[in-house]
Amino acid sequence: MSLVWKLLRQHISVPQFVGFFLANLFGMFIVLLGFQFYKDVMPVFTAEDSFMKTDYVILSKKIGTGNTISGRTNSFSNAEVDDLTSQKFANKVGKFTSTEYKVDAHMGVNGTEVLNSELFFESIPDEFVEIPLKDWHYTPGSREVPIILPRTYIAMYNFGFAQSHALPKISDGLVGMIDFDIFIQGNGHKESFKGKVIGFSSRMSTIVVPQAFMDWSNEYFAPEGHSDPTRLIMQVDNPADETVTKYIDKKGYEVEDDQLEAEKTTYFLKMMVSIVMVVGLIISVLSFYILMLSIYLLVQKNSSKLENLLLIGYSPGQVARPYQLLTIGLNVGVLLIAWVILYFIRGYYMDIIETLFPEMDNGSMVPALVLGVALFVLVSICNVIAVRRKIISIWKRKE
Repeated sequence: MSLVWKLLRQHISVPQFVGFFLANLFGMFIVLLGFQFYKDVMPVFTAEDSFMKTDYVILSKKIGTGNTISGRTNSFSNAEVDDLTSQKFANKVGKFTSTEYKVDAHMGVNGTEVLNSELFFESIPDEFVEIPLKDWHYTPGSREVPIILPRTYIAMYNFGFAQSHALPKISDGLVGMIDFDIFIQGNGHKESFKGKVIGFSSRMSTIVVPQAFMDWSNEYFAPEGHSDPTRLIMQVDNPADETVTKYIDKKGYEVEDDQLEAEKTTYFLKMMVSIVMVVGLIISVLSFYILMLSIYLLVQKNSSKLENLLLIGYSPGQVARPYQLLTIGLNVGVLLIAWVILYFIRGYYMDIIETLFPEMDNGSMVPALVLGVALFVLVSICNVIAVRRKIISIWKRKE
């Protein structure tokens, strides 16, 4: 064995093996990064809203210059609501109700004011909100109002305001840190309320309050005000059903939530990750080819001496082992360094993802570890077999 190692060291080409090492490292890293990034980011697009089922579709009317000329408004009439309710695919239909009065809100975290603005609230029938009734309940006259905030509010706070003001980031489990003061005036009344943040919704673009509060407050602060709903919420068995799509297009409606867009984004994400991983695999295959050429060149340079070793009693396995260990050692080094680089790169982009989506699970590097081990085993087996076959060919030539 020591004789074979001496022969190996005499003719080893450092630049060739460095080239293989860097090429294989680059290819391995691209494959692992693409796979790990896909696993880390996919929950952002596939996670369900905790307050609304995935089979709920939010509808609004398309508004453009043509509608202005024709006098068409963006509100739904009772006839249009009844027509939608009568469709076979519509299990149930609810109306969005908006405030008819002026609302000022102050939002703060740990005593620091974050938001001070005039807002408006919306409500949907309680049956469409997936919250226990004890948490989503309002008694007329009470000073505490349950509310659901759009998740975009919290993303902007975590990504911008919290970082610049050294404030804690907010997640679903820390909603109690939010102070939400509500000031309402109308019909000669002026009242203040305390908003109790129940959580955040990624499918609702406005602040949602219980239907009971909306009905009471509109009657109390704006008894003369009334407007038709501009949005509807509908439960269907399959939002992607062709019948649903045709009806929506025929009526000139549009799906307001981002469910369909999320599906498209997920598809393109899968496609892009697949392309990146294929590129990485191609680089890895080419680096594997470079390694085998280097090993074959080493064996060829030492062929006469290796033949002598085989003739004096060394087995093909003993002669091949140093070359095999060399390739396996290089593969181990590539895998470990790729994991280390991935660890730091993942830490960087996960900080950004967790800031935008604090409720998302941190996940782990297990997918990249498993894939890396699988690729290492596959490539190492191919290396070992290729080297052994080369040595056996020399041995058979001298028989």
